[in-house]
Amino acid sequence: MSQERPVNLDLKTIRLPITAIASILHRISAVIIWVGLGAFLVANLVALSSSEGFDTIQSLLDEYFIIQFVRWGFTTALGYYIVATLKHIVQDFGHFEELESGQMIAKVAIAVGILLSLMTGVWIWG
Repeated sequence: MSQERPVNLDLKTIRLPITAIASILHRISAVIIWVGLGAFLVANLVALSSSEGFDTIQSLLDEYFIIQFVRWGFTTALGYYIVATLKHIVQDFGHFEELESGQMIAKVAIAVGILLSLMTGVWIWG
């Protein structure tokens, strides 16, 4: 085996393709959803236990920025996860599998995810 193969270990020059970035974001959003699902289930348990519990959860969601931020992060991750899953389903049916069209649909998925994130922020804080 030849030892004269090119080696690029300068991490500043390595760029991931947009399709890889979309895939990594899809996996990260899945982790965020699974972690956030625990808090979501606990909040639902408290809110559905009594009217006082519902009022408590409602006041937490209305008054505390950190809880609103966590809610925004969870819904943003959920929105991007749904969009990226739809992208994968479209590709599983044989569409947008070539390099250029795959890059285009990855860019569209990321753009729609950003748009959903902005809309969610307006919904929560607007």
